[in-house]
Amino acid sequence: MRRLKGIVIITSLLVVCFSLYLFLFNSNPNQTKQIALETSNITVTTDEAITDEEHASENTGPEKEEQDGDVSSDIAGKEEEEVVDGENRERSTLTEDIEGKVRKVVEGVIKLFKKDLQVVAIGDSLTQGVGDETKNGGYVGILNNTFEENNIDINIENYGKRGNRTDQLLKRLEKEEIAESIQHADIVFITIGANDMMKIVKNSFTNLHVELFNEEKLEYLERLTAIFHKINEINPDTKIYLIGFYNPFEGYFGDIEEFQMIVNDWNESSKSVTEEFENVSYIPTSDLFSNSDIKLLSDDQFHPNTSGYELMAKRILENMEEVSVEQEVMTEDVE
Repeated sequence: MRRLKGIVIITSLLVVCFSLYLFLFNSNPNQTKQIALETSNITVTTDEAITDEEHASENTGPEKEEQDGDVSSDIAGKEEEEVVDGENRERSTLTEDIEGKVRKVVEGVIKLFKKDLQVVAIGDSLTQGVGDETKNGGYVGILNNTFEENNIDINIENYGKRGNRTDQLLKRLEKEEIAESIQHADIVFITIGANDMMKIVKNSFTNLHVELFNEEKLEYLERLTAIFHKINEINPDTKIYLIGFYNPFEGYFGDIEEFQMIVNDWNESSKSVTEEFENVSYIPTSDLFSNSDIKLLSDDQFHPNTSGYELMAKRILENMEEVSVEQEVMTEDVE
């Protein structure tokens, strides 16, 4: 019976939708209780879905024409395509109605210590803005709106790409378009790391244990260090902000404390790397998504929704050396 179930689960990673995944997961309530990472038997479809073929094609064609990967193809990618192509077309019409009308901003008096800043945002789906129901570009769009509302002329170039891991981001930094943007940037925002963790889940979902994450973390930190060195090589005068990630498993395995412990460990280790560079700072976000009284994740229970991205944008502004935020008041949630 277990062998048959394993076959069904593996097959579901390739062909079934998210609703069937939930059905299979809930059909065995004892499975969650038995997960203890050291002896785990976790079944999870992941958002990290860049195949070798996609990875190979990443170096071809202009940057903006590349196909997106994601840290959760079954949880998010396929669902989003089906929403547009399938039974939820009415909802997409509503989304179109919202686009251009909803401009989330972080309210308050924003003061810049330096004007006319050039900003580059690069990394994974959190920088791309996946999950933002207003299609406004996530935290990058909210920062843009906030600067505009305060009559501040700042240009932000967004190179967020779903599914990016540290190894892929390193290769993207070689691209002429990205390197040229960074060369002229006063500030570089980076979101990276969650997909490195999700790759472990994807490759070892039937036998997850803490040691796997500890081993991968060492290589992740080496690549993260290389990313900072590469950006400094391109532009030694830029200021780099590494934006930490939240627990991507909480929406599905919130009762498994080991996952949160691993995320905290990776974030703390990432912060330690930033402290080795004079021009790199770390901005935490994990606490924003823990035990919140309001909904901060999108329908895929994986990426932030607009409210989640607004909290991220607010935290970023509060931690930017170039900006002073006064009379901070959050806007009301978009229904």
